[in-house]
Amino acid sequence: MTTSVKADYALRAILDLAAQKPGEPVKIADIARRRKIPQKFLELILVGLKQAGFVESRRGAEGGYLLARAADSIMVGEVIRSVDGPAEDKGRDRAKPETPFTEMWVRVDSAVAAIVDHTSIGEVLRDWAERQSKGVLNWEI
Repeated sequence: MTTSVKADYALRAILDLAAQKPGEPVKIADIARRRKIPQKFLELILVGLKQAGFVESRRGAEGGYLLARAADSIMVGEVIRSVDGPAEDKGRDRAKPETPFTEMWVRVDSAVAAIVDHTSIGEVLRDWAERQSKGVLNWEI
């Protein structure tokens, strides 16, 4: 399973929304700045994520984007497929004749898909926070 830059940005945006207080909309400019995503590209990505049911938007001065579902119910694989389309459409060697490695690559793609299909955005966020906190020294006595 290969992912595009667009899918990577979509995952970053959803992760950013998951890290915010539930129910509080986040402005596109804030997500773009924190996650280093070009704002115009992020606007297009968020429209697609909204249509796919991952995020919702609120209008007005206090508006912005927020998750439409709990972070633990959004799987990484479903986000990737909503942005990039099904992996089957991009068959690694589909246009080429079969090689001695074709079956191995099919198994690799299946293994990767199994991991991303069983990993939620909530899990990624918790794992990342835990890894980040391990490097922080605590000087309390």
